[in-house]
Amino acid sequence: MSPEQARRIAALGTALTPEVFAATAGMFAAEALRPGGDCCAVTRDVAYGPDPRHRLDIFAPVAAAVDRPVLVFVHGGGFVRGDKGEPDDPYYNNLGAWAAGCGFVGVNMTYRLAPGAQWPAGAEDIATALRWLKGHVAASGGDAGRIVLMGQSAGAVHVASYVAGHHGGTDDTLLAGAVMLSGLYDLTRLDHSDFERAYFGADPAGFAARSSIAALARTPLPLLFGVAEFDPDSFQHQAMLVSQATRSATGRLPRLLYLLGHNHLSPLCQIGLPGDSLGPQLRQFITHLPSLRPGDGPLARSA
Repeated sequence: MSPEQARRIAALGTALTPEVFAATAGMFAAEALRPGGDCCAVTRDVAYGPDPRHRLDIFAPVAAAVDRPVLVFVHGGGFVRGDKGEPDDPYYNNLGAWAAGCGFVGVNMTYRLAPGAQWPAGAEDIATALRWLKGHVAASGGDAGRIVLMGQSAGAVHVASYVAGHHGGTDDTLLAGAVMLSGLYDLTRLDHSDFERAYFGADPAGFAARSSIAALARTPLPLLFGVAEFDPDSFQHQAMLVSQATRSATGRLPRLLYLLGHNHLSPLCQIGLPGDSLGPQLRQFITHLPSLRPGDGPLARSA
């Protein structure tokens, strides 16, 4: 990002307020990547399940190819709001355009929101979307054995819950990897806000079972975590906790990106633009993941 953008992000601080989100989004909106005819073909509002919010957009590179990696993005919004974006919105069409520009098939999905849909609805919706994609993504050039989940904020929590098996199914054996940006993993060591209570409930007796940290620490599935310099302290602490848990379980630290100069939202707003600090690392992570087939996924091997 430019020095002026970096100065403005630092000046916004670490608070998660509508004003901070609006200022951050506005900072990159004019130059955000856009899907176009020379970039990708976009299929919008595909129903992957029965709920009105069970919708996804598919961004497929124009150049004909098969067996492309598939990046499935799960948006944030504090569990109670958020969306994949309308056709004219810069976000998160920019992420779909970035994925297609990398030669991937990009998928942006929505999910049911709290308080109407509480834990583990997010993980269940991801499972439903993945089942649909595994049967249909080949038509867009995607490889059902190279699906990578990526979530930010509340979306990262849902991805973590899915990886932890909170969706109640066994359909994750072809998942090639998962990316979690600014997520929450240990509910027992978190000062819960109204947003977390809306989704997870208010009874501390259930927080341990609804946490994902233990499963994340021991899974053989390739994981990439990220936290921003100007993330609130709770997200910084959660990144530290999942690092410590992984080190204790495996003897090694997880792959963790510290996004210098960024706040909670800006890494995704800036992806693909000059000075992008997330995109190159994300592309490398996805490119080096193998294609998996039934029975040989990392989660299947660990069973």
